[in-house]
Amino acid sequence: MFTATLEGQAFSQPTGKILCIGRNYAAHAAELNNPVPDEPVLFLKPADAACDLTKALSLPAGRGSVHHELEIAILIGAPLKNASEGDVESAIAGIGLGLDLTLRDVQSDLKEKGLPWERAKAFDGACPLSPFIAADKLSDLTAINFTLTRNGQMQQQGCSADMLNPIIPLIAHMSRWFTINPGDVIMTGTPTGVGPLEAGDQLALDLAGLLKIDTEVQR
Repeated sequence: MFTATLEGQAFSQPTGKILCIGRNYAAHAAELNNPVPDEPVLFLKPADAACDLTKALSLPAGRGSVHHELEIAILIGAPLKNASEGDVESAIAGIGLGLDLTLRDVQSDLKEKGLPWERAKAFDGACPLSPFIAADKLSDLTAINFTLTRNGQMQQQGCSADMLNPIIPLIAHMSRWFTINPGDVIMTGTPTGVGPLEAGDQLALDLAGLLKIDTEVQR
């Protein structure tokens, strides 16, 4: 069981389910030839998908290409159900980064058959998470810059200003479909630039200059 850290301390609850949104950046939808949705495309990852982003990443063997999708991750500290936007603001405990690891070949096959994505998105270790910083360190959730470099080259560069569904309204919407509990994590979508990871890759992640993570892909 993975437990997130908040400002260097273990969070009071083990990490629970991970609530995700697909196609929350128009440019990312375009790069995968997907239409921009009329409403949020929601899916879940189980608790066992969470792992520590500060440790070397292990990729599933024999399952085809594994793509990185860098996202702002939100750690929830209070229960939310049919929540108002004010409720959501009060419930955010921390802000960090996560990788929505995706078995792209598996996902493409499932999509062609009209089947759910879980095999491609919800496997063990499919959501490496950074430590979380306190929510009050970021005064404006609609203007968060974040980046991923791979082997010294800029791979993904995003800003929450470009989200089709901004963070606070997104979480309020999610709470109308799923009860969100303390320890749950919200993944808020990925900008353009997704691509395959390879053994030996060196990754550097940055959240608004306040959180910097260096990690690698295991050989």
